[in-house]
Amino acid sequence: MSPSHKLDPAKADTDATEVDTSLIDTFGGVRGMVDMTVPGFVFVLLYTITKNLGVSAWSAVGVTVLLAVVRLVRRETLKHAFGGVLGVAIGAFIAMKSGKAQDFYLPSMIYGVLLGVLYAVSALVRWPLLGVLLGPMLGENMTWRTQNPGRLAAYTKATWVWVALFAIRAAILFPLYWAGNVTWLGVAKIGLGVPPWLVAIYLSWLILSKAPPPIKVAVEEEKEPAPDHAEV
Repeated sequence: MSPSHKLDPAKADTDATEVDTSLIDTFGGVRGMVDMTVPGFVFVLLYTITKNLGVSAWSAVGVTVLLAVVRLVRRETLKHAFGGVLGVAIGAFIAMKSGKAQDFYLPSMIYGVLLGVLYAVSALVRWPLLGVLLGPMLGENMTWRTQNPGRLAAYTKATWVWVALFAIRAAILFPLYWAGNVTWLGVAKIGLGVPPWLVAIYLSWLILSKAPPPIKVAVEEEKEPAPDHAEV
């Protein structure tokens, strides 16, 4: 029978902070969300004013590239910036080809639906994607799935929070897309960016902060007997 352990409030606070930071980093951080929001804002602003699809689309691409260059100069990760450049460029290309301004937003909308489906499937098969992403970042790897049922349940519940977020976005954006209302589609896309993202981050943090602490792989490795190096 394993010995009982009292909950250390300081350690609990540390774990909660780690979860909070890891959640933000996993979804691109505040900087990543800003980088994804600004190009869409530039597009909808210019299109509303000029009604010129080419100027609006390629201006958005230019802003995205500029943001990526700034990251490169500051030696920050380009992982999320690259995805932003690619997504905006594809959206601009599709919109230019179709001649429909609303198609600028179509790739990111489809991507959001696919992510929502992926999160839902992962939760249903008991491999919640949030746990897969956060486990290595928190030093627990996949111990949450085999040795920590409380965290498995928490990761599953938090993953459904993100499924709900993607579903709400799709339910609002696609009717506006089908109606061809470019201005309101752009406004909705911006409004459904950072604010709901922060809500989902908070709810996920709230769920995980009440879960059992992670079983960290490094802690288990430290339990192995160390070689005897006593001086003679």
